[in-house]
Amino acid sequence: MNAEQSARLIAFYLPQFHPIPENDAWWGEGFTEWSNVTKAHPLFPGHSQPKVPSDLGYYDLRAPEVREQQAALAKRYGIEGFCYWHYWFNGKLLLERPVLDMIASGKPDLPFCLAWANEPWSRRWTGEEKDVLQEQSYGGEEDELKHFEWLLPALKDPRAIRVDGKPVFMIYKAEKIPNVRRLLALWRELAEKNGLPGLYLLSVETTGTYDNDPRRWGFDAAVEFQPSWQKCKNSMNRKLSLSARIINKFRRGKNKIWTWDYRKIWPYMVKHQERDYPFYPGIFPRWDNTPRMGDHGLVIEHSSPREYGRWLKAIINHLQSRPKEHRMVFINAWNEWAEGNYLEPDAEYGHEYLEITRRTNSLIPGKRPEMEIS
Repeated sequence: MNAEQSARLIAFYLPQFHPIPENDAWWGEGFTEWSNVTKAHPLFPGHSQPKVPSDLGYYDLRAPEVREQQAALAKRYGIEGFCYWHYWFNGKLLLERPVLDMIASGKPDLPFCLAWANEPWSRRWTGEEKDVLQEQSYGGEEDELKHFEWLLPALKDPRAIRVDGKPVFMIYKAEKIPNVRRLLALWRELAEKNGLPGLYLLSVETTGTYDNDPRRWGFDAAVEFQPSWQKCKNSMNRKLSLSARIINKFRRGKNKIWTWDYRKIWPYMVKHQERDYPFYPGIFPRWDNTPRMGDHGLVIEHSSPREYGRWLKAIINHLQSRPKEHRMVFINAWNEWAEGNYLEPDAEYGHEYLEITRRTNSLIPGKRPEMEIS
């Protein structure tokens, strides 16, 4: 951890910016995340679409120079590392190339960890969640051994993000895995047999899993994955009906585009940050998933670098009583462009989100993080 940083900022990283045969078959030849981003358009007055990248352009993650540029930006603005989404379906991999290339080449020189997104792939982006494209299944101990064997180079990599000397690994939907406690015990044993001091295993707090002690499943701690949708709803007036919590509802034919207020969400999250178990907070800079969901989308309005910086400052200040190694904050996300949820530079804000990240996380000797954000 950089001594000048007051918290360890780790950003979730989406690898879906390169074509793969499966996406070609499901969505059309050449499909990547940019396919949705570039065709987006405003759906109501004041709606800021499309989102246009600036410095990095509409990149392809097969290009090593792109990954180097991303890492350089992350380092420059105080991001410790990336948490790459990892897709394993009972031995089948998807979107694995950026991670494999990164491990094989040793570049870029940026810390990382992996998060297993153990969900089926469906057409929920278009409102057809029951249309499963890639089923998520579990093959028992034989599959668990193969999975660990695939993970081992990432876990042993010198760039691996560590806590208490142990490489970090995260699972998104722990409750979906049959006998997850046995799986984690097996992987811990295999890690030690392969020369590692163990594993630092994190579960993800998301819809349906809030406020559950992860240690009951065998994890070391939980990570808050933002946006926390139920808590976002609660951040509006809890005494009102759901429809009254919505700031606006813009009709598009039979559908409604829901919008919430970022300025109400983040103070609620800060007030409800305490847990009685090991826990790492999360944050998101902005949200607009209409490029994926169209008329079914949700837009969180009044987000800005200033509001994001106020939230981040509150989290970092709250963490200062912890040992440095445990001051981790998970930012969702580095590059979720089709969710309008990213730190990478764009045509609207340039480097402002990154700059406020750096300033907020800068440690002035003898003081807490910079306080000029009000």
